[in-house]
Amino acid sequence: MASSLGPILTSRRPALNMRSYLQLDARPISSPSPSFGRQLHTAANKNVITTSRAQWRPSLRPSHQIFMNLPLVRAECKRKLFIQTESTPNADALKFLPHHPVLPDALTSPFLEYLSPRSTLAPPHPSPLASRLLSIDGINSVFYGRDFITVTKAPDVNWAHVKPEVFSLITEAVTGGEHIVNTIENRSGQAGQEGGEQDSLGYNEDDTEVVGMIKELLETRIRPAIMEDGGDIEFRGFENGTVLLKLRGSCRTCDSSTVTLKNGIESMLMHYIEEVQAVSQVLDQEEEVAMKEFARFEEKLKQQKGPETEASTGGKSTSDITDV
Repeated sequence: MASSLGPILTSRRPALNMRSYLQLDARPISSPSPSFGRQLHTAANKNVITTSRAQWRPSLRPSHQIFMNLPLVRAECKRKLFIQTESTPNADALKFLPHHPVLPDALTSPFLEYLSPRSTLAPPHPSPLASRLLSIDGINSVFYGRDFITVTKAPDVNWAHVKPEVFSLITEAVTGGEHIVNTIENRSGQAGQEGGEQDSLGYNEDDTEVVGMIKELLETRIRPAIMEDGGDIEFRGFENGTVLLKLRGSCRTCDSSTVTLKNGIESMLMHYIEEVQAVSQVLDQEEEVAMKEFARFEEKLKQQKGPETEASTGGKSTSDITDV
């Protein structure tokens, strides 16, 4: 059997000697052409997109082309000025809130008051804005708080005539960036403005215990309410059980200032401090003259109207006097 299968196996798988095998491996391999190398390099670096990835390819639609051709617009944020106007218990005074610091940070006093055009130019705290406001016909005084401005007009002037100009001047001063109050050297030693000195309600080591308690109540309980109405308060002394005070701003010429002193300030101080027996308002010479003139005018109205009309203890507003 082995001898019969030998020729068949030999014919199916020819023998391969070592010499022919070496000659087969030793054949030189032809080098590829330069173009073939470039094609191979390009194919390796090229990102092949398959069918599953092709559906996520970004496409540029006509709507996108329209927005790409538009110029870029830079958004700019501009500060909007908002000046708020508030009425006060005094019909002749308006309170303006510019949402901007009014008094200098170095000023120790919480307020400044300008009662005449001359005071707006005098040292140590002249004010160009107050000068322009007092140049308006019918404006009598300008009061500066920390963050508000109170303008007081004459009783015979209508707010509809002067308020637009007042509002315009305040807006121009705030938006223009100018200093509302300036500080210059005072060589004369006399303050041209009211309230430019130290805060009368501030701490003083020479104050007695009673005076310290009075100041604390005025500072924490009374002053915030008066400032809300566009004014302020000064402490002028404590003599023989009587607290001497001075009202400023809108409260200075308010007809109900007497009611404020008696029903508000006096009752509170007498409730908490037993040494306090009364509260009295200190009036300047001009204010005393004005109060006398108002009393004469009120008496004249009573005589014209007859005994049925009595003077109100709360005072008359401008509208009440006009209607008579």
